[in-house]
Formats: sequence, C-alpha cells, structure tokens
Amino acid sequence: MRYATREEAGRRLARSAGHLRDADLVVLALPRGGIPVARELAAALDAPLDVLVVRKLGVPWHPELAMGAIAEGPDLESGEPTDGVFRVLNEDVIRRGRIAPESVDNIERRELAELARRADFLRAGRARIPLEGRTAVIVDDGVATGATAAVACLAARASGATRVILAVPVASPEALRRVGRAADEVICPWTPVDTDSVGAAYADFHQLDDDEAVRLLRDTGTSGTGKADETIR
Repeated sequence: MRYATREEAGRRLARSAGHLRDADLVVLALPRGGIPVARELAAALDAPLDVLVVRKLGVPWHPELAMGAIAEGPDLESGEPTDGVFRVLNEDVIRRGRIAPESVDNIERRELAELARRADFLRAGRARIPLEGRTAVIVDDGVATGATAAVACLAARASGATRVILAVPVASPEALRRVGRAADEVICPWTPVDTDSVGAAYADFHQLDDDEAVRLLRDTGTSGTGKADETIR
C-alpha cells in the first residue's frame, strides 16, 4: 500500500471516518502537509475546515530536539485564552540540558512570532472557528514521532473541544500508541511497522509552500449544510 498524493490519502482516510458525519465537527489541518489531506476529509464529511498551527521549541544547540512546543489555544497553566497560545514544556529535556530560562524565553518568543505569522497568513484574516462543545478532528499527512500531533490534540481540548480525534493516513504503531493518550479516538488506515518516514508512504511528497497551502484553503468548500460559510477560503 502506498499513496499517490496527499489528496488520495485524504480520500482514503475519509472512508475510515464515515461514522463522524453526523457529529458537530471541525476539521483542523496541521500545516502545511496536513492541509491537502484535511481538505479532502472535510469535503467528504461536509464539515468546516480550519488550521491549527503548532511550533516546536528546539534545544538551542540541537533544534531538532524538542524542549517543548506551542500551539494556538489557551495558556496551559491558567486555562484562559489570554494570549491565544497553548504551551507545553519538556522539563526533563530542559533540566538535563541545563537550558537557562532566558534561552527558553528567547526561543519561545521567536517561535511565537512565526506561529502568529503563519496563522495570519494561512487564514487570510479570517477568525479561528470556535471549538467549544464540538468534536475536533486533527489531521496531518502522517505521524512520525507523535509529538506535534499530541500537542495539537491537547491544545484543541484546552480550547473547548469536547471530543478530540486524530485522523492520519499513515503512522507507525509506536507513534500511535504515544499520541493515543492525548486523543479520544485515533483513525489511521495504514500502520506499517517497517516504514522509515512519513514521506516513504507517498509517491508524491513534495514540500508545500505557504502559497500552495493558502490556495488549497481558499479553494475549499462544503455543501449541503451551510457550513461553507465557516470554512477558510
């Protein structure tokens, strides 16, 4: 099994998510690779589509190693959406690396600026779709470690979603076990044990740029329920 494109993966994913059609859903794409997948899923479920931007906080001398993450949502400690940011810090990594608080603050400040830039650019001025009392379906093109997906699930729940579902076309069983603790349900039609990366599951796994992501969101539409008014275009 291999997906030709992210769009095909989204259509296949939708076949496994038909039971969600009657729920009060918001489909949340993790930019940028999750957008084509989520677009197909939202269309199949006749649900509104939005994005949920997550940024990793990398260790200063090893940016690929996460010492935390930020996402759109309320503050973790206060529970109040005072600044529209949800934070998770990996205290073990910070302690073992002896990372000074000012270093954490500097990196978070930089990533906050990028998070805001991406969110504003992708939404093109539209407000976030409220999640209070609804089912949030987090969608990416695949799960490698599960760290980003887990933070997104936590952020959606903290933003008021009563149920959080992770829907991805491909993931390793280990990654799904890890992220499954943050979601109420995980939908994944393909869980290979021998894949080296998410990209290996696709014939076309090109890097989406911001312009392509915005175009896909702008061209999205739903029909039949009037939900298209809520959908990013």
